[in-house]
Amino acid sequence: MAAKTNYQLPIIDHQPQPYAGPSRDEVIALRKEYVSPGVLTYYREPLMVVEGHMQYLWDETGKRYLDAFAGIVTVSVGHCHPKVIEKVRQQTGCLQHATTLYLHPTIAQFAEKLADKMPEGLSRTYFTNSGSEANEIAILSCREKTGNTEVIALRNGYHGGTATAMGLTAHGSWKFKSNSAPGIHHSHAGYCYRCPYGLEYPSCDLKCAHDIKEVIQYETPGEIACFIGEPIQGVGGAVVPPKEFFSIVYDIVRQHGGLCIADEVQGGFGRTGKHFWSHQNWDVVPDGVTMAKGIGNGIPLGAWTTTEAISNAMTNRIHFNTYGGNPISMTQGLATLEVIEEEGLQQNCLEVGDYLIDQLRELQEKHPLVGEVRGMGLMLGVELVRDRKTKEPATSEAADLLEAMKHRGVILGKGGLFGNTLRIKPPMCITQDDAEYLVAMLDESLDVIKGN
Repeated sequence: MAAKTNYQLPIIDHQPQPYAGPSRDEVIALRKEYVSPGVLTYYREPLMVVEGHMQYLWDETGKRYLDAFAGIVTVSVGHCHPKVIEKVRQQTGCLQHATTLYLHPTIAQFAEKLADKMPEGLSRTYFTNSGSEANEIAILSCREKTGNTEVIALRNGYHGGTATAMGLTAHGSWKFKSNSAPGIHHSHAGYCYRCPYGLEYPSCDLKCAHDIKEVIQYETPGEIACFIGEPIQGVGGAVVPPKEFFSIVYDIVRQHGGLCIADEVQGGFGRTGKHFWSHQNWDVVPDGVTMAKGIGNGIPLGAWTTTEAISNAMTNRIHFNTYGGNPISMTQGLATLEVIEEEGLQQNCLEVGDYLIDQLRELQEKHPLVGEVRGMGLMLGVELVRDRKTKEPATSEAADLLEAMKHRGVILGKGGLFGNTLRIKPPMCITQDDAEYLVAMLDESLDVIKGN
């Protein structure tokens, strides 16, 4: 599969350092012998990444790749962003760890900065090491506050890898049979392309959103602790619900005494373009927001921000996190948030994202394999189908396409219930030149897949 000579990655100043570590084959052998087989790799021939700079990655041979997946939507402002790295370097040389049992300025400064970005009233933050843990804390807080135990999440959603978070997750392949999380139920997501009722928006009257009332009435005692949902589903394939979906769901949940959590792990921090938080696209105000991934530009960091009243529930017992709120993570999180503001990355998400989605929809007109293009800003999904009428998932074709794109120097993700949706979620510093290259390579790769 030879790439077109007409298209090349944009010229940049950065030169990768010569790699002198173990060979790729040696690394594969070490992983096979010592690393759990449950630690998966992408691609048929695993990619070895040894250096990153902004929106680019390099393998051990010095080949450059455009990272259009941002380390699973983790790198928000760019790999090894110099401003972030410098502040972390200074902090590392001063103090690497101090638990929250002691005072340190950065945890309070970062919490204040987050509160400034939140809807009014969401002002108290509990820092964690991951999004999974942030969701655990959020569910615990809501259960303690309401006195209820039942939780409702959305089908096709993903909320993490700890016990409760796996229970919230509705993807079958992400669940272990031995993991049973009690008190968790699921209602329909606003997935119009694959409507579970076979209806069409808007004549459907948002039956998917009203499904949560039946779940409350028939699967729970009638009172719930909370509802949690991604405003735009990430692992589920960049599923964008109808604009009224979340307002209907939130109203029903609150009528039954429940609280509403927005999981902003993938959609937050300006990624959707028009708003800083993806839930703001739907004109709703949650009772709390969970964050991770892009919050720290690659460092293990998560957070739960909520109201003072809900946060007080965490004082009912002692709950302690050794590394949550440590100076290094707080410094990187604060620096990341400052770069998002200083460099106008939310606006860049809007502008480059609008360009990308327009170009992807042109590819949809050209390539029958593309069933739907959806998303906002730089949180985009391209669902592949073998037949547009039956919507048969093109799962193997999606895997083939990822391989073809890697060969052409572009790293994509895939997701969706059937693994047939391309996930395009690059670092927010991506340029239009990068986007042009991505689209050109996707166009060519779709031709290659069609010809196989």
